[in-house]
Amino acid sequence: MSTATRAPSTLQTGHVGLNVTDLARSVAFYQRLLGLEVTAEGTDPGRRFALLGRDGTLVLTLWQQSSGTFATGTPGLHHLSFQVATVEEVRAAEALLTGLGAEFAYEGVVPHSEGGTSGGIFFTDPDGIRLEVFTLAGVEATGATAPDPTAPTCGFF
Repeated sequence: MSTATRAPSTLQTGHVGLNVTDLARSVAFYQRLLGLEVTAEGTDPGRRFALLGRDGTLVLTLWQQSSGTFATGTPGLHHLSFQVATVEEVRAAEALLTGLGAEFAYEGVVPHSEGGTSGGIFFTDPDGIRLEVFTLAGVEATGATAPDPTAPTCGFF
């Protein structure tokens, strides 16, 4: 097979770009939640944006070019997920988000599936974009049950 007809072998996810309604509010939210720093920004009216990263790596770009709230009933982004190492880090994110007034889909840390070891918290950002902070192991020790035993928790919130 020629290289022109083959998928890239070095493919990995790069940064994520989100449309937001209030750039300052969203920058503050994601900086607080993810510990990111603004690496570049545009302040011209009608072309406001912020590039957020960590340790020299671009993670998230925010573009102030939308109105209303995120429409979950239309094709597009389902949710954005961030992985942390432990259940304690998930709980720390939950406490931080509670202080920020975030809306949660479920109460507390929940498993991805019934009896699963991975899981997290499911919530929305200030524009209604669905987000998840999860860990790969340790959720079973919390005693939490999956919100729906027949479907992945991250699939229908």
